[in-house]
Amino acid sequence: MKTTISIIKADVGSYCGHQLPHPNLLRIAKSELEEAKKAGILIDYYVANCGDDIDLIMTHDKGDANAKVHKVAWDAFVAATAEAKKLKLYGAGQDLLSDAFSGNVKGLGPGSAEMTFEERKSEPVVCFLMDKTDPGAFNLPVYKMFADPFTNAGLVIDPNMHGGFVFEVYDIEEHKRVLLHTPTELYDLLALIGSTSRYVIKRVFPGKGNKVPETEPAACVSTDKLFQIAGEYVGKDDPVAMARGQSGLPSVGELVEPYAFPHLVSGWMRGSHVGPILPCSMKDAIPTRFDGPPRIVALGFQLCEGKLIGPNDIFADIAYDHARSKALKIADYMRRHGPFQPHRLPPGDMEYTSMPKVMEKLKGRFEALK
Repeated sequence: MKTTISIIKADVGSYCGHQLPHPNLLRIAKSELEEAKKAGILIDYYVANCGDDIDLIMTHDKGDANAKVHKVAWDAFVAATAEAKKLKLYGAGQDLLSDAFSGNVKGLGPGSAEMTFEERKSEPVVCFLMDKTDPGAFNLPVYKMFADPFTNAGLVIDPNMHGGFVFEVYDIEEHKRVLLHTPTELYDLLALIGSTSRYVIKRVFPGKGNKVPETEPAACVSTDKLFQIAGEYVGKDDPVAMARGQSGLPSVGELVEPYAFPHLVSGWMRGSHVGPILPCSMKDAIPTRFDGPPRIVALGFQLCEGKLIGPNDIFADIAYDHARSKALKIADYMRRHGPFQPHRLPPGDMEYTSMPKVMEKLKGRFEALK
């Protein structure tokens, strides 16, 4: 059967500060999704969180960007926002940038990643949830999952993967996309996605051709940028992603191996700093130190006729203790820089934070050099 899995996320209020959604908000979201399941809109769902974001993981048979499914998510966030306002939670309704739903959540604030595919005999899917960072944070790990033979042994020893993979890359400044086939266009891919603030991976397809959608997607990332929607800094994007595993695709172990290295990402405090991504269980995704460090949670499911079997909270594994320890050491090192680069973002990226308000305050104070 054709199954769609949709992750739609939003920060609609948290306590204390930018740490966690209140349990009432999670209960409200579950209630809204349960009603949608009873109404036949959803097959199944799981309500998760990473830091202060509510992540709605939903399965259905209605395809990508379906108005009914997106309306379910929107209504859940609106209902949770009402409760957040009652409780005077921080940032109540922060990611809801419009009062009117217009068919899907694109351009309204919440982030989304969706894939539609024919369920295989066994269909493992890993849902990745990030907090305190932006979509470019997925570039390095997704590249490693599908194009790096030192991470993905299947690229070498599984003939089914010798065709490589096609990466769909978005230019989020020019609002364009390009399709790049690995391994033949590997260096072109790296030339783009190394610039994480501009070029972001949207989808990955098995490389049986370089035209989308000749094959069904193997991975998808949310690429929504809040500052582009709101016109000013209102919070970090906190992206989500999902990837399918096994049977001609990376094994689940290969999908999560990249996070043994806590790479540097942008975001953290006020969306203005560089820090390590810290892989952790959902219960440990409580960003407190300098509103961080940035976190990632990985929830593993088996799909069975659209039903979500799981989740396995993958980064709860003690095998990631060393990555967490290294991330904390990197966090110590980066914090020692205070307001200086490379801890603070470079000027181009600071334009999308609250920094322009500082520059406006100083407008007219600069004098020409003599």
